Amino acid sequence: MKGDKRDERARTNLEQRLLGLALLSGLPGSVTALIILWGHDYTDKVQWTLTVLIVCSWLGFAFSLRERVVRHLQTVSNLLAALREGDYSIRARGARHDDALGEVMAEVNELGETLREQRLGALEATALLRTVMAEIDVAIFAFDADARLRLVNRAGERLLAQPAERLIGRTAADLNLADCLNGGSDDNTRTLAKTFPGGSGRWGVRHTTFRERGLPHQLLVMADLSRALREEERAAWQRIVRVLGHELNNSLAPIKSIAGSLGSMLGRTPRPNDWDEDMRRGLTVIEDRSAALARFMQAYAHLARLPPPHFKPLAVGAWVRRVVALETRMNVKLQPGPELTVQGDEDQLDQLLINLLRNAVDAALQTGGGVRVSWGQTATHLNVWIEDEGPGLSNTANLFVPFFTTKPGGSGIGLVLSRQIAEAHGGTLTLANRRNGSGCEARLRLPL
Repeated sequence: MKGDKRDERARTNLEQRLLGLALLSGLPGSVTALIILWGHDYTDKVQWTLTVLIVCSWLGFAFSLRERVVRHLQTVSNLLAALREGDYSIRARGARHDDALGEVMAEVNELGETLREQRLGALEATALLRTVMAEIDVAIFAFDADARLRLVNRAGERLLAQPAERLIGRTAADLNLADCLNGGSDDNTRTLAKTFPGGSGRWGVRHTTFRERGLPHQLLVMADLSRALREEERAAWQRIVRVLGHELNNSLAPIKSIAGSLGSMLGRTPRPNDWDEDMRRGLTVIEDRSAALARFMQAYAHLARLPPPHFKPLAVGAWVRRVVALETRMNVKLQPGPELTVQGDEDQLDQLLINLLRNAVDAALQTGGGVRVSWGQTATHLNVWIEDEGPGLSNTANLFVPFFTTKPGGSGIGLVLSRQIAEAHGGTLTLANRRNGSGCEARLRLPL
């Protein structure tokens, strides 16, 4: 009410000023014409008639000027009010570029078209966002500054086993989400084991802050990791079962075949003359395949029962030089790095580096190339490189698949065991073909 009264007074004052200026602009001419008219010997009828005509014309033009200016200003005001209310379909007529008011009308029309396109884009983006939030299989919650729920998607409703109408407005503590909302730091994903009405398991929790209308809010995103972990575990078991089945069949199939042949031979009467030689040959094959199967199962047990590392100070230079000295088949080139000390299990790291160095030497012997070993450091990690000039890697997809090997008589667990040791020390192990020549580069990365 007070604002409307102020606007009305301002409009009235503007109209009065415009009328006053129009009257002042016509006043000199009108007064001059009246002085000339009444200063000559005209009849009274002519003088009064012209006087009324001059005064009426003066006032008429003044009021007309006021109305024309005020009408255009009112049109602009109505257009801006429509834009403020969100109605972008109204356009001003008479938008021309050859006068000032026409340019104002044209600019207002352009502003309305721009706002209409922006609102259309915002509506489409909002509709897409709502669709994604509704269909995504990740629970999303938005809380205000008082930790009250303001937004939840369908996955969040399923997680809490309640519709959004019953959840909106409740606090994080009421919804059993206070520890998810308060724990950890912004923009960092953490893992949390928790039970909800809609499910239980391990959850990847991430929360961040944002502002809406100037007020702080918190966005909480929760992803169910249990399903992905179960799928990865199932896939890992399937790979292990395939490998175990392959290896067992490779050993049991000839054992079964030879045992059946030997049994048939013993049932013959009379027996062949060379039956004892065939018997010894068959038993030798059975013994060899049984020994191979035992070695395979021993390797599998060794991989499955790797103990946790016992961390002690380890001098990197002495460790690398000791392992390099163990290789007698080739003169390995050593490029020393800085003398560092890391925390690690000496026995396990010895086994890791021995495996990598043995593989590099095996590859280099195939081509007559050499092997280089070096180490360096970054701000937070130790890097150990082993480069060979062998034929390189032809299949990088199965490097770390248990029991996969390209070597005759290989067990297929060396690289798997080495990576397991590296990861148990908080590090990584990668293998790749060299970029600047033939061969392979193995890189071990351990935290300082």
